[in-house]
Amino acid sequence: MRPLVVTGTDTGVGKTIVSAMLTLALDGIYWKPIQAGTADGTDTMRVAEITGLRETRFRAERYVLREALSPHLAAELEDLEIRPEDVELPNDVPPDRALIVEGAGGVLVPINRRMLQVMMFARWRAPVILCARTTLGTINHTLLSLEALKLREIEVLGIIFVGNAMPDSERTIMDFGKTKRLGRMPLLPDLNAAALRGAFKTHFDRRDFETAYER
Repeated sequence: MRPLVVTGTDTGVGKTIVSAMLTLALDGIYWKPIQAGTADGTDTMRVAEITGLRETRFRAERYVLREALSPHLAAELEDLEIRPEDVELPNDVPPDRALIVEGAGGVLVPINRRMLQVMMFARWRAPVILCARTTLGTINHTLLSLEALKLREIEVLGIIFVGNAMPDSERTIMDFGKTKRLGRMPLLPDLNAAALRGAFKTHFDRRDFETAYER
């Protein structure tokens, strides 16, 4: 198994679309361990619909919570507590396959009253990809997220920007964050497998993701 963790600077930043793209482009397996919010279906269902991939390319969530809230609170409303030992990386993924793991919300979202999501990432010891908006405020949010990851000695493979091109914001983040720019996911008018494959081919380099397992 070759895990890649996809996290974001905030909720709704585009992690699910990026995860769908990487699952397709890297011939990977998708896993969203904690799903908070089911009114519009789950992110696993959305990725399956967009990519058209078979059921064997997905792993089941460990927690599916009804309310679209921070995981710790969404769990408490159902008289649950998310236990870190229940959210370990799956052990049934072949060693030569990429496992695309999508986090819930931002880097510092709590999963229970004692543990932040970034602490779960540290347990996994897997490379992290940070998704960032290109809109106003992204410099502050992205640099803070990078600080939180690096403080816990989590390997950051790089940043994927999501949205319209903002060259100065991207350059400023790379200069201060000392982190690789993996590419930019544009706003796609149609969300389907062909569009995602096209975006990856145009805006990304497969070798940037494969290097995570050549070190």
